[in-house]
Amino acid sequence: MAELVTLSFFLVGLLVCIVGSFEILYALIFGLVCFVIYGLIKQHTKKQMLWMILDGVKGAKNILLIFILIGMLTSVWRSAGTIPFLIYHAVSVIQPDYFVLYMFLLCCLMSLLTGTSFGTAATMGVVCMMIAQSLGINPALSGGAILAGAYFGDRCSPMSSSALLVSELTKTNIYDNIRRMFKTSLVPFLATCILYLMINPGSGDASLGSAAVEQFQNSFHLSFVVALPAVLIILLSLARINVKITMLLSILAGCVLCLTVQKVAPMQLLSSLVFGYSSSDPQLAALLNGGGILSMSKVFGIILISTSYFGIFKKTELLTGITRLVEAAALHITPFGSVLFTSVITSAISCNQTLASMMTFQMCEKIMPDKEKLAITLENTVIVIAPLIPWSIAGGMPLTTVGAPTVSILFAFYLYLLPLYSLAIELFFHKKGKPIPAAELIEAETEEPITKL
Repeated sequence: MAELVTLSFFLVGLLVCIVGSFEILYALIFGLVCFVIYGLIKQHTKKQMLWMILDGVKGAKNILLIFILIGMLTSVWRSAGTIPFLIYHAVSVIQPDYFVLYMFLLCCLMSLLTGTSFGTAATMGVVCMMIAQSLGINPALSGGAILAGAYFGDRCSPMSSSALLVSELTKTNIYDNIRRMFKTSLVPFLATCILYLMINPGSGDASLGSAAVEQFQNSFHLSFVVALPAVLIILLSLARINVKITMLLSILAGCVLCLTVQKVAPMQLLSSLVFGYSSSDPQLAALLNGGGILSMSKVFGIILISTSYFGIFKKTELLTGITRLVEAAALHITPFGSVLFTSVITSAISCNQTLASMMTFQMCEKIMPDKEKLAITLENTVIVIAPLIPWSIAGGMPLTTVGAPTVSILFAFYLYLLPLYSLAIELFFHKKGKPIPAAELIEAETEEPITKL
């Protein structure tokens, strides 16, 4: 009964924040208070509760460090001209007749390079939406293509916080996970491309939208050398260099470009690394401002509170009843189906991708003892399910950023084709009574030793 009452209070707090348009962080803080009170009622001491919280937070230290690097990376790529270079040259080759597909592919590329769905929406997504409006494309369709593309890289980029989180939770190697992610996403990705290709975008003048990025050429030196930070990310990731080292080298390269090519003053560069890139030009600021360590503060708070939940859930019986239901469901709808169902519930409850991932992992790790399989299953379920929840910040923030309606979720084809395809494969082989082949969903044998981030 205490478990039900505690979770009910938490859900009420979430509902109040959603209806009242309050920051979801307030609901998470309220939830932490509820869970601590639950622990005290269950005869855990204050000291024990504190250690539970610290134990959960301690497990996220690598992710928190990487968040700092991500904040610096997204800022220095702006200041160095890397993001303007990518956007300017990508937009210059568009063809209006296939622009819905282009929006998806451009956002896929940007999110793959930066690892951030929010950052992709705020840069490439905004530009794509401007062009789409000039072409007369339905904003809901544009928003869906942008959202799907933004989460393509959020799922499988070595710079992605969600990919790093899954790697940390399951104690698996991120590059092995990424290799499996590309294999399992090939069919849904191609199907998504075909769907967007079949859609007639409308008519209009693409130059009206692309003219908005002409100012990049006036504000930055856009020679090919400014693409070096992005090239480093690609090459070092292919070489399976440690993620933190890869990001640090890209940041250093970006800093050198800022000082030498873009002629940014040293103090201005230091300020942008902390506070983010800032332009005095209103039009340029609308497209490019952002990044910096402080831009990660809200995500930092969500991670800290979410991981503290994780520590409490591990040491108390708060989720025991739900976990038993998940384990029982796995016997009827397959383990993957059970994880998928759990992902929908946790994403709806938590309203953010991070906590949903942690809760799903904790409730489903017993039904999938194979950590490699669990990792790819989480990537094919909760990571892409979270942005499909209308009231979750995972999807709400990118759509709000580009000015797209909530109904855009219906057109984010990739985000639900991926879990549905994976479920169909699982059900097919489950019905045949055969194990799922490695080539389809996971590789049964680990070809290389699992390493730490």
